[in-house]
Amino acid sequence: MTEMIYKKECYEIIGCCFEVFNNLGYGFREKYYQKAVEEVLFNKSINFESQVYVPLKIKDKVIGKYYLDLLIDKKIAIEFKVGDHFLKKDIEQLLSYLKSKSLQLGLLINFTSNGVQYKRILNIN
Repeated sequence: MTEMIYKKECYEIIGCCFEVFNNLGYGFREKYYQKAVEEVLFNKSINFESQVYVPLKIKDKVIGKYYLDLLIDKKIAIEFKVGDHFLKKDIEQLLSYLKSKSLQLGLLINFTSNGVQYKRILNIN
């Protein structure tokens, strides 16, 4: 059986997101949920970087740029969304961040009218 990658870290991150939802509820913009999660992460002494630049390159030429919502411990990418469904484009967006930064795992976190939903996205390449 294969071990789940970054199981403990993901449990802590998702717990922070639930804490934010329990305090704020639903109906805010993505950036406010992100700021609230950052505050909880900071208070729990979890290392993170916000709005991390992700260049898209071909050979050594930058042809585009992304900004990842959060990067936890330089190893877990976090992308926040607001809405009741996971969209294919959001999953593809996070996967492209993982590939561009050579990361193994990302969490797509939706703040929905029914609570927090999340998906673990693995970069298997």
